[in-house]
Parts: sequence; C-alpha cells; structure tokens
Amino acid sequence: MGLLDILLGRTKPVAPDLDRLFALPGAAVTLEAAAGFRPTGHGAVCFATVEGAAFEQTHREVQALLDADTDRDGPPVELLRDGYGYSWLVSRRSPDELHLLVNDLHAVNSAMEVNGFGPQLLCSLAGFEDDSGRRLALVYLYKRGSFFPFAPLPGAGQRRDNALELRIRAALVNDLRFEQDLSRWFPVWGAPGL
Repeated sequence: MGLLDILLGRTKPVAPDLDRLFALPGAAVTLEAAAGFRPTGHGAVCFATVEGAAFEQTHREVQALLDADTDRDGPPVELLRDGYGYSWLVSRRSPDELHLLVNDLHAVNSAMEVNGFGPQLLCSLAGFEDDSGRRLALVYLYKRGSFFPFAPLPGAGQRRDNALELRIRAALVNDLRFEQDLSRWFPVWGAPGL
C-alpha cells in the first residue's frame, strides 16, 4: 500500500485466513468458563447461492471428503437455502466434537475456495447454548478474516442481545481475532446451525 492510498483513505483488503477457525475449540473453553455457553455441535458455511454443474461437483467432493467419517449420524453436510436467498452447507456433530465440526467447516470453505467459489463465501458459524436455552453463534467473516458473536433474543421478532455480544467479545478477545468494525456484525437471522 502506497502513500497515495493512505492519503486517499484506500485500504488493502484483509486476506481470508481459514486457519483462524482452528482457534474455536480453545475459545469454546473460555466461553464456557466465562459465560456458561457450550457448543451445540451445529455449524454452517454461508455463501451466495451458486448454480450449475461446477458447484454440484464441489458439493459432491465435500460430501465424499466428509463421508470418510463413519462416526457421524446422518449426512456429512446438508445444503439448505434460507429466506434471504443465501445457501448454507450445514454440519451436525455431537456437542463434544467441536474440533471435528471445525474440521468440517474448514474443509467446506477450503473446497469452495479451491474450486473457484471463494468470492461467494460469506461466513461460517458455530452454535453455542447456555443452560437457560439462550443461543449464540461465533461467526467467522470469510472476506474479513475475523469473528463476531451473534446472540438473537429468544421469542418472536428479530432482536439481538447486543450487551451479551459485547461481553462475549470481551471474554474471548485473547482467543479470537474479532471484527473491529461493529457495523460488520450483521445478523444471521434463521441461520441453520444456530
């Protein structure tokens, strides 16, 4: 980045670093100790909807790669579309297998990236829940290489618990690289895996 870029306020985009996903199991230990949230075993990768034979081939490759895990109940990943037009590849594991869920999320992201679908990747998330049934997701922004917490409030409507999200960030600041721009902490309403 040159002096002219600095003067004009241009910034260099942050490169995705999928290996940051591997910090989630350690962060989960801190999250449980600090706030009582435990992994649900559900996670998902979100991307702009892609059609065509190339994507179908990538989906089959991901299925085959994750099919090697014989301890899994059900399909390795399930393709779902949400009401907003985005696609989700969802993985379900036992709650005590967060490390395997993270491997699944990393494999899905990597396969999408290697097959040319990196620009369509939006985010990945891992779900957590406390004893009272409150839900929380730790969301990884693919294009920013950073995380943010998303905590929907229970009940009707689309409201989120901003105070909890800020407490979670404070508790995990040494475990995960958090997105500094709070305007990029977008809601993932109805996300499969949450």
